[in-house]
Amino acid sequence: MNRLLLLGLASMPWFPAAGQDSSKAWTMEGSVDLFETDALGNLYTLRGNDLDLFDGDGQHVAHNSLSTFGRISRIDAFSSMKPVIFSRDQGQLAILDNTLSIQGATMDLPRNGFPQVTLACASVQGRFWFFDERDLALIRVDGNLREVANTGRLDQLLSFTPQPAYMEESGNRLYLVDPGHGVLVFDLFGTFMRTLPIHGAERIQVREGFVWYVAQGRLERYDLLAFTTETVPWPQGSAGPEVLSARIGHGRIYLRSAQGIEVFPIGH
Repeated sequence: MNRLLLLGLASMPWFPAAGQDSSKAWTMEGSVDLFETDALGNLYTLRGNDLDLFDGDGQHVAHNSLSTFGRISRIDAFSSMKPVIFSRDQGQLAILDNTLSIQGATMDLPRNGFPQVTLACASVQGRFWFFDERDLALIRVDGNLREVANTGRLDQLLSFTPQPAYMEESGNRLYLVDPGHGVLVFDLFGTFMRTLPIHGAERIQVREGFVWYVAQGRLERYDLLAFTTETVPWPQGSAGPEVLSARIGHGRIYLRSAQGIEVFPIGH
């Protein structure tokens, strides 16, 4: 999706482009605990520890019940068809393949010197970011869990104690979501850059120069160049204000409500 398309979303109708069958709207009924999308338009859903993969047209592709992994608290599809899953309770991290099977060995974070990781996400070059609640630090590690960057104590750096709910990397920047203080932005070396005035969001998606999020029943986007926020209208026929979270990608918008997931094409 290009920047011109995104700039027009707030004023243009939601409709499929003519002749694009892959852009038809579809719905997956039934509540899910988490969902994620990748750059190819694939949808990953989690119910309990049952993980399912759907293609962009809603066709079911794969299923895996990861009952021995520990309660999954994060799915990260930073690399298409190679999602990362994280269990906060068990301190475990694993990379999956396109059948949702675990590749290689599950990474045990406490046994590798990271006993209190509460957030984790994927990074470029096969690396990972951790938020260490004990040290109040962001730590970047390689695929062998060797530290390559560390912010140091964030409470000393920021002059407040952060309580982050989510983080993701995009465009060589790490975005750490603290609902009460905003979105904290760091570079790949762990250097703090700035705080985005986004409050009340539990999750975000950074895409093509915008930060997308749902807050107080509205779909919002923050422009990283203009430093402005605007509300984007919900697609016609969607759950609208009942939407809990949303993602944009591959010409579609994915909306999660208590009733399920709705997928709408974005007009071209």
